[in-house]
Amino acid sequence: MTGSLSGELAQPTPAPPLSGRSLFITGLGIGQICSWGSLYYSFPLMAEAMGRDLGWSKPDLFGAATLGLALGGIAAFPVGAAIDKGHGRWVMAGGAGLAGLCLLAWSQVQQLWLFYVLMAVLGILQAATLYEPAFAVVARRTGAAGARAGITALTLWGGFASTVFIPLIQILLDLVGWRGALVALGAVNLVVCAPLYAAVIRPMADQAVSSAHALALSGAATLRQVMGSIARRPTFWALAVAFTAYAATFSAFTFHLYPLLLERGFTPGSVVMAMAIIGPTQVAGRIAVSVFAPRAPVRLIGSCAVLAFPVSIIALAWLPPRFTLVAGIVALYGSANGIMTIVRGLAVPEMLTRHAYGAVNGALAAPAMLARALAPAGAALLWAQSQSYGAVLSAMAAGGIVLVAAFWAAALLSRRDDDRPS
Repeated sequence: MTGSLSGELAQPTPAPPLSGRSLFITGLGIGQICSWGSLYYSFPLMAEAMGRDLGWSKPDLFGAATLGLALGGIAAFPVGAAIDKGHGRWVMAGGAGLAGLCLLAWSQVQQLWLFYVLMAVLGILQAATLYEPAFAVVARRTGAAGARAGITALTLWGGFASTVFIPLIQILLDLVGWRGALVALGAVNLVVCAPLYAAVIRPMADQAVSSAHALALSGAATLRQVMGSIARRPTFWALAVAFTAYAATFSAFTFHLYPLLLERGFTPGSVVMAMAIIGPTQVAGRIAVSVFAPRAPVRLIGSCAVLAFPVSIIALAWLPPRFTLVAGIVALYGSANGIMTIVRGLAVPEMLTRHAYGAVNGALAAPAMLARALAPAGAALLWAQSQSYGAVLSAMAAGGIVLVAAFWAAALLSRRDDDRPS
């Protein structure tokens, strides 16, 4: 049965529903909008302005982003384990505060080496402030069994990050330049994110901090037991392959959609219009799940959503380059990507275990974050081989097919685990 660890740990006794949960999710959600907007979506705009001002090349700038994302992947597991031990407030509030200081330091950077140091630190801090730690905090507050509603609501908040911050950052760039914009983003982390996380993440309100369960999870030996048990389950490895393929496909698609569509003959204005569809359709996909499939098993939701990725990429490669067709493809991709955010958040408690959510989710996220960091550079190398996006589309389609096969395998394996006697 999902959540069983072969008798190694007892299930925690469910706590009664908590009051003030909407305020908790609202605070976390506002923080996620600001964290994603300032730490993730800001980079391409800042890099473009910095390149013009400082004369640094795109490989120099995006190499720093790759380093940061890679280090964030390495940090994902220890961050999750720390949240499991009840340190979510310190992890997220402290991470947001340090991120604010790093953004302020970035605003004064003149040397490339210092820029790389700051991007490395910011990459690690993303692992402490974005969805994965936020999901772990929600699971700890509500209990893994009740995390579904909270995680779904949190992704609805986070879906507005690009809609709010990309125009805001562009306005700041036009008014005060990239250095002034970074000062403002640093202030957002120091004044908004860090205080919000500190205020709404209250360890004493966590459902999981009762009885011997919380005490057991604070022990390194027991955490090794949890991870050892999970590592022996084929479902874990199938999910790891699926989420890694998803991250690589998503990252390559996101970073290369703009030049890919230009190569297909679209104007810059029409490309921007097509890309603008992604954000709203992500939110629409998440709303559709919460309205039409609020109790559907996450394995079923994910099994349907993953099909959209290879279909979108193959359609983009073979259909005529017409804006209406491309808009439909991007809408399909965006809605599926929005749903996959929910699937990633719920896969651990619904398909693997209700113990040590943060550590298990961090272990799944680590290779995925590394793939997300490396995929854009790999796609660029493929393009350089042929000076065409044909090979890149083929590689992305292959990644989408691996995603489908691996997630379907995980769904079947987890169903088999559910049918086993406890």
